[in-house]
Amino acid sequence: MAFEKIKTLEKLTSNGVIAVIRGEDLEVAKKISAACVKGGIIGLEVTFTVPGADRLIKELSDHDDGSYIVGAGTVLDDATARIAILAGAKFIVSPSFDKATAELCNLYQIPYMAGCFTITEIITALKAGVDVIKVFPGSSAGPAYLKAVHGPLPQANLMPTGGVSEANAKDWIKAGAVALGTGGSLTEPAKTGNYEEITKRAAEFVRLVKEAREGK
Repeated sequence: MAFEKIKTLEKLTSNGVIAVIRGEDLEVAKKISAACVKGGIIGLEVTFTVPGADRLIKELSDHDDGSYIVGAGTVLDDATARIAILAGAKFIVSPSFDKATAELCNLYQIPYMAGCFTITEIITALKAGVDVIKVFPGSSAGPAYLKAVHGPLPQANLMPTGGVSEANAKDWIKAGAVALGTGGSLTEPAKTGNYEEITKRAAEFVRLVKEAREGK
């Protein structure tokens, strides 16, 4: 158990794609999750914008067959983080950095991915033990920003989220991203009930990450 946190981080970064799961209700979010896993994505970030998100986290956790890792997203405070962890979340993602959430995750040895944008925010998060820096919004940064950050902070594990698409996935990885957080560009077909398309897009994201790492 002592190394479970390390194993979780290794699996998530090895796969390289974390799906940001949003939905108007639990059923839609559940179908999106299943479609992403079918496409080969391991990290499922169930956001707390989904009504009853903790119930979906628990259901996914209870039925975990090893093909995915369920986490919680849009976690704004330590109270929500604790609810998510008790429901079975194996990683916590926030749109910003929250010290109390970092301390709670450290206490339970759960990876914390905090949203940061400036160098000052990133350094503050690293000092608090944040495992992965969620560069957010990625659309306002761009791959070149990751290279700039890695100049003074080569040790920072950066994961862009927001604006990550199939068109720029390789650019982010080649710029030094340890993983990609993707939402709308992956799950948009859910609006028309086309979950097969989500599976295709998921597989494409996984393929692009793999190829970028191989230098293709």
